[in-house]
Amino acid sequence: MTEERAVTHPVPQHSDQTQPDASGKRERRPGRRRVLASLGALPAGAVLATAGAASARPTERGKGAGKGKNTGDFALGVENLLGPDAVETLRDARVGLITNPTGTDRQLRSTIDLLVAAQEDGGFTMAALFGPEHGVRGAEPAGGSVGDYIDEKTGLPVRSLYGDTQKPTPEMLEDVDLLIFDIQDIGARFYTYIWTLYYAMEAAGENDKRFVVLDRPNPLGTDIEGFVLEPELSSFVGLREIPQTHGLTVGELASLFNGEFLDKAVDLEVIEMSGYDPEDPAAADIPWVLPSPNIPTADTAVVYAGTGLIESINISEGRGTTTPFLWFGAPFITEAQVDAIIMDLQAAELPGVLYRPMFATPVSSKHAGEFCGGLQLHVTDAAAYEPVRTGIHVLAALFANVEEVDWREGEDCRAEEDVCWIDKLSGTKRTRAMLEAGDSAETIVAAWRRESRRFQATTERYRRY
Repeated sequence: MTEERAVTHPVPQHSDQTQPDASGKRERRPGRRRVLASLGALPAGAVLATAGAASARPTERGKGAGKGKNTGDFALGVENLLGPDAVETLRDARVGLITNPTGTDRQLRSTIDLLVAAQEDGGFTMAALFGPEHGVRGAEPAGGSVGDYIDEKTGLPVRSLYGDTQKPTPEMLEDVDLLIFDIQDIGARFYTYIWTLYYAMEAAGENDKRFVVLDRPNPLGTDIEGFVLEPELSSFVGLREIPQTHGLTVGELASLFNGEFLDKAVDLEVIEMSGYDPEDPAAADIPWVLPSPNIPTADTAVVYAGTGLIESINISEGRGTTTPFLWFGAPFITEAQVDAIIMDLQAAELPGVLYRPMFATPVSSKHAGEFCGGLQLHVTDAAAYEPVRTGIHVLAALFANVEEVDWREGEDCRAEEDVCWIDKLSGTKRTRAMLEAGDSAETIVAAWRRESRRFQATTERYRRY
């Protein structure tokens, strides 16, 4: 969802994050517990969370697995909610559910259907559904408008939280006592569902509504990479000061929002997963339900946080092909240039990925109907793969080997004062400046280290597993 078109919103401050050493060699870390970074100055205006901050707000509760390595059977937050004890949290409440097609249990039963069926025994009433980008049923394209309507199956009103109204209004919440959030995130700052979560929590706090998050795995595990968002670049593809990959489950991220960013803390309860190992999210082995039209596979989710940056240039990021974000190309890229790009990427010795030449004709989006030279990424080890570092190497290789590569805004992205898509996606104008200056990919990776370490320190107070 860089699949989303940015809608700019002014925002306040806070932040933190980690990566390779000065020689460019990778430290070996167990599993996905990697924090990527290096030696850069903090972004002007970013205010980082203090190490002594409280670990949770007094209004926050959690039920489920608890901290530490989990050895029991895996269960999702929605499955733990429907146990006899946890469901009591809904008793006597009028419930609004924020969800989309990823809101299911491991048997692929919809959270909507499960909660509707549980109303009588649980003593609560389903009052409304709320849909993020792509809608409750997931039918809308990237950036497409989603309107309000009555859900045909349940008869419940559906309120859109994408488009003109991204934050629930007081009128939307009049008939709701409690909001539940159950959507699969994929760990990237510019994937808009987490900002739907943020706005919904903010609205709940302002209107004295309770908030429940049903936790789900982060496909990127604890991976933390990229620059922390600079506040002046806040938009719906990055509202608050977190890195490009945040390394948290959606429940942990909600706790961080509550503890670090919201002016008025919401009465938050996270229904935790059980049996979840954040170092090995794939071990949960849940069926993949595409969270948005251009994230069709688990491999796509793994690479998206990095190759999503290709949206910022005049190269197809694979929309309109069967391999979005795994393939990229353009009609002006030659076979010789493909080989040169692959040589550069291979020389970088990036972990967990192989490359091959691939030619394609996108049927929609950039270069639709044009035969394009390009290449495909093949993820061989998702646990070792570093999405943002790899994405930066891809951009650097494209700029180095293909003269026609340019920012997608063309002449409107030339001056320092211009705000370009690359600035919003990477959270800083430094990425653009360094690529234009011909800095190496590892120099850019090195520039986010201090921010990464600080954010990593902040996240430790909100981790649940």
